[in-house]
Amino acid sequence: MANLGEIVQKVRSKNAGPFWLTVDIFCGTPHAYEHVIARLSSATVAKAFGMNTQDIKRFDIADLHVVKFSLPRPHVQGSTLDPDMHGASWAALLAELPLEN
Repeated sequence: MANLGEIVQKVRSKNAGPFWLTVDIFCGTPHAYEHVIARLSSATVAKAFGMNTQDIKRFDIADLHVVKFSLPRPHVQGSTLDPDMHGASWAALLAELPLEN
């Protein structure tokens, strides 16, 4: 079983405003894209981030071989409780997620 980061070209996360984060999975090839969309559910991503599935928005962009997730920030950006103002560390968490072959 390989981790998501070993299957795709890049996993990137970033700030999407004070209340949202975006995680982009750049698959690189049509084969990797099909592999990811078949095996990575919104429920799996929600569980990895400790969130409810209905709070996550998923976008499968076939022409670009990209899967994108938008999710609410657990704390408002820049608040004293916010450990990652830029949202960059979320990608590392998702990249380590195991996916079935």
